[in-house]
Amino acid sequence: MSNIVDPAPDDLVARIAARVRAERERRRWTLAQLADASGVSAAMISRIERGESSPTAVVLGKLSAAFRLGVASLLALAEGAPDAVADTAGVLRGADAAEWQDPGTGYRRRQVTGPRFPAEIAEIRLPAGARVPYPAAAFAFVRQLVWVLDGRLTFHDGDAVHELGTGDTIELGAPADRVFANTTATECRYAVVLTRDTRP
Repeated sequence: MSNIVDPAPDDLVARIAARVRAERERRRWTLAQLADASGVSAAMISRIERGESSPTAVVLGKLSAAFRLGVASLLALAEGAPDAVADTAGVLRGADAAEWQDPGTGYRRRQVTGPRFPAEIAEIRLPAGARVPYPAAAFAFVRQLVWVLDGRLTFHDGDAVHELGTGDTIELGAPADRVFANTTATECRYAVVLTRDTRP
């Protein structure tokens, strides 16, 4: 399966492109340096930064690991545009929240909290049969909890495998290679709660 797809019809792809480019430039990395650090080809990174292609969740995981940011943090920074910010009463309307869809699996992510809230909370919809792996480095410097809202989630935490049902939570420990998998015939919906840590 290709990790490059046609551009998505919304401006979230453009925001992700700008965020990836900004994170790379902030570190004064060339495309080649980011490619070496992430394992994603320089050509693919260039297309992502130009907004010509929407990266898959797997590619975002590799890029965020190279930046030492969680995937949730990278996407939240991209989603934290004015139309996704809570009003003065702290109300963020569902219709205003940006939703990102992984072109590879159909995985959908909606940011629940605004950029001023001290924790990042996102709602994830994982389609039947979808499997999304992330490298350990994508979990560096973050503390994370996964809460299954509907359905079943097969969660691989390093060598351990956890079968999580509706209402179950798991608090993630030290960074490890992880896989979010839906082995059922129906969608799984879960929340990810993330805070920044000072060490991996």
